[in-house]
Amino acid sequence: MVKIESANIEAFNRIQAAQPVIIGIGTALDVVPGMQKNMILHAGPPIKWNRMSGPLRGAIIGALIYEGIVKDPTEAEKIAASGDIKFEPWHEHSGVGPMAGVATAKMPVWIVENKTHGNRSYCTLNEGLGKVLRFGAFSAEVIDRLHWMEKVLAPVLKEALSKRSEINLKSLIAQALQMGDEVHNRNRAGTSLLFRELASHILDTNFSNSDKKKVLEFIHSNDHFFLNLSMPASKAILASAEWISGSTIVTTMSRNGTDFGIRISGLKDRWFTGPAQMVKGLLFPGFTEEDANPDIGDSAITETCGLGAFSMASAPAIVKFVGGKASDSINYTQKMYEITEGESEHFQIPTLDFRGSPTAINLLKVCETGILPQINTGIAHKNPGIGQVGAGLVNPPMKCFEDALEAFVEAYCPEKYLAQ
Repeated sequence: MVKIESANIEAFNRIQAAQPVIIGIGTALDVVPGMQKNMILHAGPPIKWNRMSGPLRGAIIGALIYEGIVKDPTEAEKIAASGDIKFEPWHEHSGVGPMAGVATAKMPVWIVENKTHGNRSYCTLNEGLGKVLRFGAFSAEVIDRLHWMEKVLAPVLKEALSKRSEINLKSLIAQALQMGDEVHNRNRAGTSLLFRELASHILDTNFSNSDKKKVLEFIHSNDHFFLNLSMPASKAILASAEWISGSTIVTTMSRNGTDFGIRISGLKDRWFTGPAQMVKGLLFPGFTEEDANPDIGDSAITETCGLGAFSMASAPAIVKFVGGKASDSINYTQKMYEITEGESEHFQIPTLDFRGSPTAINLLKVCETGILPQINTGIAHKNPGIGQVGAGLVNPPMKCFEDALEAFVEAYCPEKYLAQ
């Protein structure tokens, strides 16, 4: 029988060896495994329409309007509740989505491949901040932007990518960490590095100068553009460590605005859930805590991979966005070493003398220490149609880890496993 220690070493080594690269852009229906025309993918664990939070409902309303399935929000809510639309988690289709995480059949997606292990991951393109679909907004400007991304942004990027070699995301993330990012809520360096990789090739495409200029301006003005690549890169890395018998490494942390869910390497296809928590942080002017929705999004895949809040020591300036003091960013990272299997060989933190980021959350260590993973995140308004209202810090509910540990004990012989 496989022992916990050796199983976790295998999972950790697979994470270390993974090499995610951008290989192109495709349409969700054509490239995402299992995608269907009447399917909407969402962030977090499985959930039905009647339990969905306001921002997720808002994103689904907007997605149905964008697809041309309905003409207005009233009609969208009716069809969403009818059972004619399939709602499934991005994570069950080899992908991830920030915040509400909604993706539909005709949306363009990044295609990321882990060259070491051969698995692929997917994510939509980033819309920017404010009133955007992923925060539950669905006004005309949101839908118009999505159509422009489909008709102009994605085709320009697809042609630009075809004119150059693969872009190594692990290398870009490693560089971004040393330039002040943690690649979850701070992506200024990552976006700048990506811009340098793409700009000349965008200029070489056959599109009009007007289209090329608008694409370059859109990327340049959107500091979060790289988020939708750091997320599938993290997914591609962690997917290579999934389903290793006996392993207690956490491979997924995700939330849908109602539930927080985790998955464990050695417990195949099982979600362990608890209530999504309220985010503590900084709210935009005019909003109060009463306006905020509980935690939402697949972007905690970055923390699961040792990035985000786990690497906050590399991005002290982020506290101006999520709250706290610069010293807090170092403390958060140092605490995460207590619940992880080891340190990344590639993702290094300058302020900690280039120590590797805390990598591979170990279920047993979380339960033994009582220390919960730290996550930094955006805050969506609790009502559909409004959008982002702030950003801050949050932890998963301990229930997820306690339930997972109980299931692990049931699945594996305790006297041969937990004694190791």
